[in-house]
Order: sequence, then structure tokens, then C-alpha cells
Amino acid sequence: MSTTTVVRPSIWSRLPLVRQLAQSVGWQRGMLVAGLVIIVVFLLTAALAPILAPYRFDQLRDANGTFGAQLPPGGAHLLGTTVGGYDVLSRVIWGAQTAVLVIVVAVILSIFAGVLLGLVSGYFGGWLDRVLVVICDAIYAFPSLLLAIVMSIVLSGGKSSLSFGILAAAISITVVFIPQYFRVIRSETVRIKAEAFVESAKVIGASNARVMFRHVLRNSTRTLPLILTLNASEAILTLAGLGFLGFGIEPTSAAEWGFDLNKSISDVAAGIWWTSIFPGTAIVLVVLGITLVGESLNDLADPRLRTRHRAIASSATPTEVDELEEAL
Repeated sequence: MSTTTVVRPSIWSRLPLVRQLAQSVGWQRGMLVAGLVIIVVFLLTAALAPILAPYRFDQLRDANGTFGAQLPPGGAHLLGTTVGGYDVLSRVIWGAQTAVLVIVVAVILSIFAGVLLGLVSGYFGGWLDRVLVVICDAIYAFPSLLLAIVMSIVLSGGKSSLSFGILAAAISITVVFIPQYFRVIRSETVRIKAEAFVESAKVIGASNARVMFRHVLRNSTRTLPLILTLNASEAILTLAGLGFLGFGIEPTSAAEWGFDLNKSISDVAAGIWWTSIFPGTAIVLVVLGITLVGESLNDLADPRLRTRHRAIASSATPTEVDELEEAL
């Protein structure tokens, strides 16, 4: 009598990004790796900002005196200085820390509120569902940046200190993101609550709270990582937009890339390029890295796209690719 040995995958191989990386092929894997590298560098820069930055974000002088305004790159200031006399390299590095804090707070708040509202709305339905759907649709139809500006003015008068400024910016972005999580979780909840295993849980006497959080919620959050990556990149752009328009954090309270871009507008016409190109490049690279990861995860979540990429990477013919897709 023969015995079959079942080989269980290791814990490391079951980690989300590791599993997706193993499933990816060709350009898809290249995009995912490139995005992950950019994000890791971004996070490390934010975490090690006090060590990497040569000066504080609000420092205007050292032992040799004041830095001076609009100094070209070189010497003690590798990326030059701004019109306000701040070191550009230090502002860019400290700006990564501000961006990470805002993204983390905004995403956590929006996921908590959006998922909870979507779960309750989709599970109970009725008048509560109709009211929440109308409110979220109205918020979703409103221009996101304009809504963030309004919320920033209401919460902080447009400018504030580091802690309250980050909270105000995060809440402003959260209001924009809640409808996205709400709509996804609500549609999944409406679909899942009609499944047989949910009805069975109700029959054996499980409470509504147990059914919602143990059975419905755990099966309706599969697409959240995709939305999270897209929202993280949008949060960077919204934060930069608020700072660029003058509704961000005070420069003496924290470094913020959008604010630095706003102050460098007049420098461009005068041929002073370094005050704008470096914070602008930081925004582009971070958004690009997060977007690459998000698009790769989106492809890997779709069996048809995943099969097509794998077939192309193995030099399969178009007919073979179509046969693989029809089999799914």
C-alpha cells in the first residue's frame, strides 16, 4: 500500500507579494519588481530620514552661517538650496517621511470607514442602504481635489502644524477614498450574503455580527489590495496638490513636496531648475512605483490576463492562448 506525501508550501511562499511574484512572468514580473524596488527605497528613505538628510527640513544655517537662497547644486548642498534658503536634498528626504505618514493614516481611516459602511449597507439593505448609497455617490461624483481642499480648510484653515496638519491632510484624503471602498465592499456583500454558506450560518443561529465579520467580510476583501495601491498613489498626488495650492503643511512644521514645487514656480523662468526638478521627480517616481505594483497585482488577480502573460512568455501561439482562456 503506497502512501502519498503532501508537500505543503512554506510560509514564505504563501506571503501575498511573494506569491504574486512567483506567478508573474515576463514584463509583468519586471513591472512588479521595479515597482517594489521603488517602494522599498521610498519607505527606507522615509524611515531613515533623520540619518540620510544632511540637515533638518527647517534648517536655514549651520556653523558657517546661513545657507543662502537659490544656491546651485554642489559643495555642502548637493542639490542646491531653495528660494527660502532650505537645503533641497534635506527637504526631499524629509518629504518622503511626511508622505508616508499621510498615506498610512489616510488609507487606514478610509479602509476602516469604507469597509464598515459598505458591509453594513450591503448586509442589511433597506432605507439605510439607500441613504448611504446616495451620500457616497454624491461624494464620489464631486471633484476629489476640490473636496480635499474644502475639507482641509474646514479642518485646519488651510495650514497647520505637523501633527494636526498630517491628520487634516489624511482626513481630507480619507473623505475622497471612502466611497471607493464602500462601493466595492457593498457589491461584494450583496453577492456573498445570498450564498449557501451564509444562509447555513443563519439557520444554525449565528448572530448578524458573526455572519457579517466572520463569513461575509473575510470573503469580500480580496480586491482591497488593488484599491489600496491605487489609492496610495492618488494620496501622494492629492497631498502634493494641496501643498502646491497653499493648503498644505507649514514649511517650518514639515517638508512637503507640493509646497516646495509651489515656491519654485518663479525659479523656473529664471533658469533655476534644481528647486523644482528634484521634488517633482520624487513625486513622479513614488507614484510610478506604486502604480506599477497596482497594475501588476490587477493583472495577476485576473485569471485571463495571468494566463495570457504566461502563455506569451512561453512562446505559445495565439490559438493556444485562446484555448487556455476558454478553459478558465
